[in-house]
Amino acid sequence: MRKADSLRLAGIVRESIVDGPGIRFAVFCQGCPHGCPGCHNPETHDFNGGSECSISRLMEEIDKNPLISGVTFSGGEPLCQPEAFAAMAEQIKSRGLSLTVFSGYTYEQIMDMSETDMAVKQLMEFTDILIDGPFVKEKRDLTLQFRGSRNQRIIDMNETRKAGYPVLWAPDQCSMQSK
Repeated sequence: MRKADSLRLAGIVRESIVDGPGIRFAVFCQGCPHGCPGCHNPETHDFNGGSECSISRLMEEIDKNPLISGVTFSGGEPLCQPEAFAAMAEQIKSRGLSLTVFSGYTYEQIMDMSETDMAVKQLMEFTDILIDGPFVKEKRDLTLQFRGSRNQRIIDMNETRKAGYPVLWAPDQCSMQSK
């Protein structure tokens, strides 16, 4: 697998409490094929927008804050840049941080993709929490934790790997330990 050394980004949030559990460094990638009506981040859809940023620069920023418990990949669609996100995920996990990934693809679609795309497979192996599925405007619910519509799931990927099927994340049973 080719390891990319930069990402096309829409932006970052250095300290977020809405993009996953704990204080997180959120990376918003640029480019999304889903085009969900009512998307919270429509400015991230254009694959030619945003700017390039090196993974090493992002890791320097993450390392500056000892309060960060994890990193979140959001978008845009992180699975459109799987090589770079997998390379960054490996560095995140080596620092003992948790990883949350938002995707407009469902877990089942991602597992199908991972059968032929080793970068997607590796990214999912490093992922602690996957928030899956497209935003559906008709199912919008502002009371949901970390997601915008009722069809989206918060999947505990550590438990899912053990069980062999999607296990929903429960905050009191979080398995966020580093690999």
